[in-house]
Amino acid sequence: MFSFLFSPMFFQLLDDDVSFPDPTLAEEDGLLAVGGDLSLERLLVAYSNGIFPWFSEGEPILWYSPHQRCVIYPEQIKISKSMKKVLKEEVFQVTIDQAFKEVIQNCAQMPRKGQDGTWITDDMQKAYINLHEKGFAHSIEVWQQDKLVGGLYGILINKVFCGESMFSRVSNASKTALIYLTNLNIELIDCQLPNDHLLSLGAEMIDRETYLKMLQKV
Repeated sequence: MFSFLFSPMFFQLLDDDVSFPDPTLAEEDGLLAVGGDLSLERLLVAYSNGIFPWFSEGEPILWYSPHQRCVIYPEQIKISKSMKKVLKEEVFQVTIDQAFKEVIQNCAQMPRKGQDGTWITDDMQKAYINLHEKGFAHSIEVWQQDKLVGGLYGILINKVFCGESMFSRVSNASKTALIYLTNLNIELIDCQLPNDHLLSLGAEMIDRETYLKMLQKV
């Protein structure tokens, strides 16, 4: 018996069960389900099945599973000549998991293009900080003269890094974080949705089936 309710447009999750419907049942825009909570258990089930939350303050929790996924294969990252110079001159210092809370707070202050306000609500921040404290979410921090100037955060499922957001206070800081990420022991970076910046760095689109196979590969 299904542990969620169905409407003609989406699945309504029940509060007392963390399961999700089949991701292939998502709407054309990727919307799969509404409701539930941001508990550690539900978030891990979601990401393990290629599903992520994306909603704004005041909205119910919306869960997405896009038909096409924007990803970066680490070995195919594109690094421009100018960026290679930045890396060679060691303009920045990079750390891992040293300032997760600060990274997510900075990301929340920078809304996505075309959006008012932030989708990284206070509840979202608390949920991902909890994931980090339990060892599931990770951050990469970029520093310049001991000041945090860029970074990114996401969840690691097997060898897929499910990137959530990144920020940059100075030119090339977020690029540095992403390039650093490609040198770690991961096989795929999930960028969720495409934009010109990611595509210029070598991101490409793959179908959901291919993505899920990578996600479930041990």
